[in-house]
Amino acid sequence: MQPNRFVIAIFEFVLLIFSLSVHECAHAWMASRLGDQTARLQGRVTLNPMYHIDPFGTLLFPAIMIFGPLIGGGALGGFLFGWAKPTPVITRNFKRIVRDDTLTTLAGPVSNLLLAFAAFLGLVLLKVFAGPMQPPGSNAEALGLLCELAIYVNLALFFFNLLPLPPLDGSRILRHFLPYNALNAYDRMGILSFVLMIFVGGPIVRFLMAPALVLVRLALGSL
Repeated sequence: MQPNRFVIAIFEFVLLIFSLSVHECAHAWMASRLGDQTARLQGRVTLNPMYHIDPFGTLLFPAIMIFGPLIGGGALGGFLFGWAKPTPVITRNFKRIVRDDTLTTLAGPVSNLLLAFAAFLGLVLLKVFAGPMQPPGSNAEALGLLCELAIYVNLALFFFNLLPLPPLDGSRILRHFLPYNALNAYDRMGILSFVLMIFVGGPIVRFLMAPALVLVRLALGSL
């Protein structure tokens, strides 16, 4: 096992846990702003991962995906994703249910997009003030790697969570536009939804991420 690959895996794992915590905190904060204090009363308006961790979706499953290839396992679906403990939302506390629930739902993916943009700005500052080439093992090189991985992880979470598959954020938005009969069938997808996340969601997320990552590289290359 190459040390640099292990370090990258550690960075990815820590970044994923942090990014998922920001995602759920954003849901809770927006719900509180719009009138539903359920998540706030449960202590979910916090970046402390202990309040958001799902043992399987935040720890075990991502660990298998990240560290599996280092010990001979495969990366399921070929992309990185995970989930945290769902943020509780009681929509009847909202003044305008569809609008406020949609804003609360979008707050999570948008927070990941903002984290990716912050990491991009970090790379810009490094390139401007520290130069394009960093000596191996330097603090600037480590920080640059951290920013690159943060962009990758958060773009993956952004696109993944917008997939219209229950219980992802995209499905919660789509539910507002489905007729009642279709809604019942949609909510009963169960294990089928999970299978689609891996085998269909993976290629879709990679397809959407590719041009976004190209834009990042082009923007950095133009500096």
